[in-house]
Amino acid sequence: MGLMNIMLFHSMYGLRPAVHAAAERLRSAGHVVRVPDLFEGHTFESAEEGMAFKEQVGKDELLRRAVLAAAPYSDQGLVYAGFSFGASTAQTLALGDAKARGLLLFHGTSDIAESASVDELPVQLHVADPDPFESHDWLTSWYLQMQRTGADVEVYRYPGAGHLFTDPELPDFDQASAEQAWKVALGFLATL
Repeated sequence: MGLMNIMLFHSMYGLRPAVHAAAERLRSAGHVVRVPDLFEGHTFESAEEGMAFKEQVGKDELLRRAVLAAAPYSDQGLVYAGFSFGASTAQTLALGDAKARGLLLFHGTSDIAESASVDELPVQLHVADPDPFESHDWLTSWYLQMQRTGADVEVYRYPGAGHLFTDPELPDFDQASAEQAWKVALGFLATL
């Protein structure tokens, strides 16, 4: 238990004020938080614009940027966290980092390699129910695969919330769900 070193990845919208606000919330709880900008200054008004930019830059390049951002700190035992696209990035890095202390996912997951293996990595997912990008079937499969890797997984679903329900700048925002998610997430971080 104690203060965590957190690597927090932004969503498809880029590194916007809501991500900095989330980082400040985590810092207020005593954690050290780094917020890399994988889009190098680009922010978007719609998920579609963000997706187009992601395709243009390419998945491999974005992952390379994420790895470079995390690498100098990985020896300290990072907690990887992220929002939507950033959550999938965080998951990929956490499953590849033997020293990862935890994985905190908001609004997103990612494919899991057959060979992925962790030693009881604590994982917590917060997701809308239903979520347009994370179907029930997908989440069930994801949960079982994460358990197979050796992760210790908790999933919290928020009925009626929009996809990015923790982001006050977006139409998806749901204050009650967001506050509940943060309360649970901060409790999770306190146990690591």
